[in-house]
Amino acid sequence: MNTSTYTNGHHVAVQDVETKTAYINGVAYSVQENETILSFVRRHFGNDYVPTLCDAPNLDPYGACRVCSVEVALTANGSRRVQASCHTPVIPDSYIFTDTDRIERLRKNIVELVLTDHPLDCLTCEVNNNCELQTVAARVGIRKVRYPEGKNHLDRQKDLSHAYMTSDFSKCINCSRCVRACDEVQGQLVLSMAGRGFDAHIIKGLDQTFADSDCVSCGACAQACPTSAISDIFESKSVVADKKVRTVCTYCGVGCNLEVAVVNNNIKSIQAPYDAAVNQGHTCLKGRYAFSFYNHPDRLRTPLIKRNGEFQPATWDEAYDYIAEKFTQIKQEYGPDSISGISSARCTNEENYLMQKFFRAVIGTNNIDSCARVCHSPTALGMQRSFGTGAATNSIIDLKYTDCIMVIGANPTDAHPVTGAKLKQFAMKGKPSIVIDPRRTELARYATYHLQLKPGTNVALLNMMLYYIITEGLEDKAFIQNRTEGYDGFKEQILNLNIDELEHITGVDKHLVRSAAITYASAPNAMSFHGLGVTEHSQGTFTVMLIADLAMITGNIGRRGVGVNPLRGQNNVQGAADMGCQPHQGAGYLDAYNPEINKMYSEFYGVPIPIGKGLKIPEMYDAAFAGKLKAIWLMGEDVAQTDPNTQLVVSALNKLELVVVQEIFMTETCKLADVVLPAASFLEKSGTFTNGERRIQRVQKVVEPIEGTKPDGQIMVDIMNRMGFAQPEYHPDTVLQEVSRIVPFFAGVKWNELGNNGKQWPVAPNGNGTEILHTETFKRGLGKFHFAPYKETEETKQHADKYPYIITTNRELEHYNSGTMTRRTNNVKILTEDVLLINPEDAARHFIEEGDMVCVESPRGKVDIKARITTEVKPGIMSTTFHFPELMINNITSSQHDSEALCPEYKVVAANIRKSKGKFKTQPQTV
Repeated sequence: MNTSTYTNGHHVAVQDVETKTAYINGVAYSVQENETILSFVRRHFGNDYVPTLCDAPNLDPYGACRVCSVEVALTANGSRRVQASCHTPVIPDSYIFTDTDRIERLRKNIVELVLTDHPLDCLTCEVNNNCELQTVAARVGIRKVRYPEGKNHLDRQKDLSHAYMTSDFSKCINCSRCVRACDEVQGQLVLSMAGRGFDAHIIKGLDQTFADSDCVSCGACAQACPTSAISDIFESKSVVADKKVRTVCTYCGVGCNLEVAVVNNNIKSIQAPYDAAVNQGHTCLKGRYAFSFYNHPDRLRTPLIKRNGEFQPATWDEAYDYIAEKFTQIKQEYGPDSISGISSARCTNEENYLMQKFFRAVIGTNNIDSCARVCHSPTALGMQRSFGTGAATNSIIDLKYTDCIMVIGANPTDAHPVTGAKLKQFAMKGKPSIVIDPRRTELARYATYHLQLKPGTNVALLNMMLYYIITEGLEDKAFIQNRTEGYDGFKEQILNLNIDELEHITGVDKHLVRSAAITYASAPNAMSFHGLGVTEHSQGTFTVMLIADLAMITGNIGRRGVGVNPLRGQNNVQGAADMGCQPHQGAGYLDAYNPEINKMYSEFYGVPIPIGKGLKIPEMYDAAFAGKLKAIWLMGEDVAQTDPNTQLVVSALNKLELVVVQEIFMTETCKLADVVLPAASFLEKSGTFTNGERRIQRVQKVVEPIEGTKPDGQIMVDIMNRMGFAQPEYHPDTVLQEVSRIVPFFAGVKWNELGNNGKQWPVAPNGNGTEILHTETFKRGLGKFHFAPYKETEETKQHADKYPYIITTNRELEHYNSGTMTRRTNNVKILTEDVLLINPEDAARHFIEEGDMVCVESPRGKVDIKARITTEVKPGIMSTTFHFPELMINNITSSQHDSEALCPEYKVVAANIRKSKGKFKTQPQTV
């Protein structure tokens, strides 16, 4: 029969071979296929039954320490051989002896030898009572060391050069766990073993410090280290903690689980649980180390009301009264549609649900949107049109079952680091991989094919791939016939394309595109992943539909190892949309403009729910200029820094009579507000996030909220009650009970049943989740093919003569969009500024050298930014980030947007450059 086991941090399908057994200390136990002796013994007796030093849950067996040795015989009385249990397969009917005198002497001798080269300062060591060497030494009965002290490692100096990572190699036992973690988990290859024999020792890079090496600060090595040879500034492996709380990371859409250690209501450190289905003991530097923002002195700690142009502290009651009075006045004078709201993907499902409920049930308008609008709204719309559901079809675990990956418009090693590390490992092993991106990203360097297209030409390139799949006869005809509609007309239009013209448009050799298309279509199982480089274009929705076409034409939908998988930008982009934070769809993606659904919502909420068309975010700005919008409430959204065409956004907000902002810091948007409400961070509240694979996970309060702040959900409950709508006190359990009654795919979601690893929606009433969508039929019945011709963006069409360069935006590993949180951590010591990536040819043309300041000008404005000369971008193409408000890169981005979903076109900015007349000034840092 088929079952599942937890091996090396992953759930792996195995076959239970009931007729096969082996003996542990004379007693027969069932053996599973491909099981090692160590995993066999642990499955029956627990993880501590056989001691180990070089073994770790998320690393492959290595066999360096031999502490796990056992005796093995082929018959009960046969001769016994000593075997390292961690990498030796179980032989059916064999006899395994775990604690004989011989084995105990061997283990004791090994550990004694290790201790000769290890300082015996346990009582003052940061990992005292949490040191695996200490534990194993006690387990094997070490009372004294019979051998003379070693002279090699004890005099090594500590490395304290890095913002987070530390090392003290006098504590190193040469188990190589750190090297393997860097290689097998992160794929960074920074650590290695140098020297031979007793001189063997760990080095970083070319025997450098952590700070000078290529370390990405993920902390995998520190967590893997069994001693304190590699650690971090937070002493994460120390057991000095009042409690440890499991929660979910607030940064990207991967949804890593975190185990947070707390001392005196202060966060001491964060580790990654090995049993986490999402991240299996791994996380990036943001999740593991960038938490110190939570109690930073800059935190907002009291409500603020702007009077005579200046913010004045107020009580919560004063702030609520002020907002309620102004909203009531504006609603009476101009109607409910003169008020709008923007919710946040940084907030929980429950908080987003309450905000859309507030605007629909209390204010009486569909003018509610979320930051999903400016990132993945084309994904939702495009996949809904093609499949009927706008969410990832598969799970990240499917990487174990796929034969080919295609990554389009995404740089996951920076933007989604844990998933990015898995994709990178796939490519590094030489497996077929395709990267479609204007930049030579880290993943592109390992890919089988890198299709380095011109920004804004995704549609043209994907049409080329579809053309070659058809002309090469690689369609899955059975899947097309049985599961889809619209193919014949689609095929006819694809075959009418001029491939030479598309080759010129994209700038990619058609033969390379053909080879990539054949590779994708020929793979038994192929997965696609896409990011904001797909969606943040004028043809974003059409690009998503073409990605869906690629999956359907090759039959890569509805089973393990395939599918269309958006890499969600923020931690709860998926959840914000699921909860109805968009004008045209209420909670559960139900049509807000459908009379029957409107009636259902009205009955459910007990008040009339509006049916009129609501405003999307770009339309809110237009309505403000037109005088139709008078007030806006923003929950955790810094639109004045992160939305494109900054000056337009600022002008629109300044037109309004009332701007309310919930935030944790005084952002650029807060400065424009009339009322600022201090919110709690993710570490100070409870709720759920839904990650990019539809996994609903519990966010659990780690510490009490900073004095004067409130969770966003409680703020929404308070204002609803203040304006006359009875809403119970905020608790995720209560809100989830309500959500489960109105959102069909949350029907079986219960707070106390989500467990450590959550559930993937749709969750049936019986509580069963769903890993793979569209296994037998699509949500819409048949999948639909959509043809989309390439259309040049108006940005380059209108401005190419005066602004011949294209700038595309990206994100760096160390920061997160506006950097509001990460700039208040040590991350700012690692990455201190935004830079402009510029090709050497373009730099030479303008006499620009590395580190020079460059004046970048677009039709909207100009900024001065430091040059980084690189071949990562082609001539004519440049790239930058908008992490630092000192530069305000969005002063130059445009108001062009996706024609269907109105997602801004961040990825194509027409620009010109020149060497700046000013001198370089170091940007202000915040720590």
